[in-house]
Amino acid sequence: MDANSPLTRPSSQSWVDCVLDNFDTFLLDHAAAEKKASGMALSMVSHYPDRPQLVLAMAELAVEEMVHFREVIKLTQARGLTLGADIKDPYVNSIRSLIRQGSELYLLDRLLVGGVIEARGAERFGLIAQALPEGELKTFYRSITRSEARHFELFLDLAGEFFPADTVNTRWQDILAFEGQIIVDLPIRPALH
Repeated sequence: MDANSPLTRPSSQSWVDCVLDNFDTFLLDHAAAEKKASGMALSMVSHYPDRPQLVLAMAELAVEEMVHFREVIKLTQARGLTLGADIKDPYVNSIRSLIRQGSELYLLDRLLVGGVIEARGAERFGLIAQALPEGELKTFYRSITRSEARHFELFLDLAGEFFPADTVNTRWQDILAFEGQIIVDLPIRPALH
């Protein structure tokens, strides 16, 4: 696992092997994940119009995630694949169960949950980039890895703008611990999460 990663547990080699053995399925899931990430960012814009810094950051994130979606769509179409209906992501649903009610708690938790999801994405895209042979896909996944790492830092930075550092750090550690257990408990599948 990258020394800069905040994650408490690394993804397993079994997950990497599963993805490489079912790469078309993984690509379709990746496309869906990028689309959902863009939608989540737009949801944050709608939910917090009174926070200009967050609105701008999430608008930029939505555009970047949609660009990633477009790029993955190009890869899927080049392989003759067709997108299916969105399916619920058990990892994301488990993590989102941590989001507390109450406007300030909800905002903090949404930011930190977004951060941990992006951190896991960065770790996993990095593993895929390492495992792929030299070529277009490897280059693409190296680039996506860097983007996801920036995204998780963006969510943490935003949390730090709106909440005291000790509050952010305490909750971040709780979410990271929970996320580490989810990675152990969920079945391995050819999906980003």
